[in-house]
Amino acid sequence: MLLSQTTEYAVRAMLFIAARDPSAVRASELARSLELPRNYLGKTLGALARVGLLSSTRGPSGGFRLGRAADSITLIDITHAFAPATARRCLLGLGPCGQNPGCPVHHRWLPSAQAIDHFFATTTIAELVAPPCTSAPRPLMHHPLLHVT
Repeated sequence: MLLSQTTEYAVRAMLFIAARDPSAVRASELARSLELPRNYLGKTLGALARVGLLSSTRGPSGGFRLGRAADSITLIDITHAFAPATARRCLLGLGPCGQNPGCPVHHRWLPSAQAIDHFFATTTIAELVAPPCTSAPRPLMHHPLLHVT
């Protein structure tokens, strides 16, 4: 599963917010810390809030918080906020996966595609962030997978 830029930003933002749970995180702090475009990120956060993955509060102590427990939010929940679930397509564009018996890559690709699907369906945000601690939150923006270069 290849992630769109929007989904990549959403996953990074969710991890950042989860690492600071239960504190609220302002969109401006997210954009600055993750080095993401503020307006684009704002729309992404709004979409996550509309589907209940985030909650938002206005005002001086406002910001974004997880909409439910981090251990109940999977990566597939985040991807579905931006692209509804659809049948897997053939890697070569020959229609739905498995529908073309002559597809030369099907038998090699299917196990990988299923493993990726399983990873996204079973990996939670809680599994991807450090356990809660009393010191400063882990600086996710310096993690090589979360930092835009």
